[in-house]
Amino acid sequence: MDDNKAILEKANAAITKGDNEGFLEHCTDDTVWTFVGDITLRGKEAVRQWMAENYIEPPQFDVQDLISGEDHVIAMGSITMTDKDGKAITSSYCDVWRFRDGKMAELKAYVVAP
Repeated sequence: MDDNKAILEKANAAITKGDNEGFLEHCTDDTVWTFVGDITLRGKEAVRQWMAENYIEPPQFDVQDLISGEDHVIAMGSITMTDKDGKAITSSYCDVWRFRDGKMAELKAYVVAP
């Protein structure tokens, strides 16, 4: 397994335990997250705030495929998150991560809610 895949798996393992800071350690300070068709978060602090608001319970991932090449890793699968009413919502996703110097610098997330 290549290094970038291992970094993403380690970061996702932290977040499923509710360790947002452990996840953020794997992101660059200027990380940019684009939820295609929705919002763009710029910088680690914006991501931190988004996680605090949206990860009411730690999300659970079911990764079906991890594909890597050069400085990108593509993760495909499903994610289950708890909404503000306490209801579990499972969505399909395809995350395209760009790495820089061993950290996650950019995310383009394609999420399809039920």
